[in-house]
Amino acid sequence: MTLPAVDQDPVVEAVFPLEGKALPRDHAQALQQALAERLPWLRSDEGVGIHPLKLVSGPESLALLSQRTRLIVRVNANRLDALQALVGVQLDVAGHALRLGAVHLRALQPLATLYAYRVAASSADESAFMQAMEAELAALAIAGERVCGKRQSIQVDGLEMTTFSMMLHGLVPEQSLRLQQHGLGPHRLLGCGLFVPHKSAAAVGV
Repeated sequence: MTLPAVDQDPVVEAVFPLEGKALPRDHAQALQQALAERLPWLRSDEGVGIHPLKLVSGPESLALLSQRTRLIVRVNANRLDALQALVGVQLDVAGHALRLGAVHLRALQPLATLYAYRVAASSADESAFMQAMEAELAALAIAGERVCGKRQSIQVDGLEMTTFSMMLHGLVPEQSLRLQQHGLGPHRLLGCGLFVPHKSAAAVGV
């Protein structure tokens, strides 16, 4: 069997500092739409992912942005020049202003433990979700121990879409990079299926 290769065109993370006061907690689709209005190619480039923004925790539907909040776009390196067009831009995200600062780049790290805050699911059935993920992982020739975490939902076109958090650990470096490059499931622009490194499984709150 021929294993899926680590992409020759490197995948990197473009990291933008943010200026803003607050955003709705469920803002993934609004953020996707605001960015795609500026860069229409985002909608057709399957290699692009927009990481969920880290907001100040709390029960309110409107969340404050901390000074450490960053917009992180996972993208093939050949798109970096195009992303420069976002520097200094002010986005309207669900009626809230969000200004993007100067971008810097971050390479993917081949750590043994990876975590995805949310992976899109076709239903709330955890067993069916994990079966689907096992099939995708087998196609990518990725081993390691899998842990399904918290079930959540996000609004997409007015409907609730179920997501689960997920962790894999015990990955060898090539598998770690492959999973970060390819992800799992659909909806990368909504922050789904994007895995990030953690130094240990104990550090991941699934």
